[in-house]
Amino acid sequence: MADAQKQEPHKLDDVMLAMDVVDTLRHETKLLARDLSVEDREQQLIERLREIYKAQGIEVPDSILREGVQALDDHRFAYVPQKDSFFAKAYINRGKWGKPLILLFGILGMAWGVNYAAFEAPKNAAANRLERQLKIEIPRSLETARDDAISIAKTAEIQERVNALYNDGLAAAKSGKVDEAKRIERALTTLNMDLNQAYTLRIVSRPDELSGAWRYSEDNTDIKNYYLIVEGLDASGKPVTVNITSEEDQTAKRTTIWGVRVPESVFNRVAADKKDDQIIQNAVIGAKKRGFLNPEYNIETSGGLILEW
Repeated sequence: MADAQKQEPHKLDDVMLAMDVVDTLRHETKLLARDLSVEDREQQLIERLREIYKAQGIEVPDSILREGVQALDDHRFAYVPQKDSFFAKAYINRGKWGKPLILLFGILGMAWGVNYAAFEAPKNAAANRLERQLKIEIPRSLETARDDAISIAKTAEIQERVNALYNDGLAAAKSGKVDEAKRIERALTTLNMDLNQAYTLRIVSRPDELSGAWRYSEDNTDIKNYYLIVEGLDASGKPVTVNITSEEDQTAKRTTIWGVRVPESVFNRVAADKKDDQIIQNAVIGAKKRGFLNPEYNIETSGGLILEW
């Protein structure tokens, strides 16, 4: 173990000495003539080195001198600069291309920002709103209207109609058919409003207003259709807005006044009642109760309605 420790410094000294030999040889370029044979060149180099070190008072073994000559030929202990890489050159010349590149990135970033703010952000916001409508708002509204309507509906037929609208609305929302889902949502909400209404059906009997009207049937011009002009009044006597669908063109409208189709005999009786003193004594012709969709009439009627006369 002790011998190994003694040999390590000696080996290191030999390496350092060989490196010094090589460095000395590099300065003696005249001794590196290529026209000599390898043996003659090596011998001349060794003799020259021996003279140089002897003049300095340094004793160098021939083995070290030979090793130094061999190391020179093998290019050991020589620094070979690396070729400049692309990244090294780019870093060195960063002053030339750095500012233009930063400017380019700035322009691209600004263009991206403008495009995002003007187009992408509104598009994403609209998509998020649509998704919220389809997944949250419309189903919630449908459920609320359905629950309210079921709680007051007085007949199984009405309850089935409510549930059918609710299921159709959910199906449309799940399919992404937002317009269809909204249409059904409005229909169910309107149905719920109609169920909650309660009013008395009364013939209009005011100065300068018609209490009845007639017109020829579209199917047969020899036949007249007769209508009483009515309105719905709540418990306080105020007109209510009612959803009416015309039998003539199926137009639906919310209104406070409309026409109810009656036989000619009923029409003539009401006309005679009004003729004597301009007052209709028996003006109430029915009532609509909460939880039902249609009024109950106390006169004969086909139930046909009109919006214009």
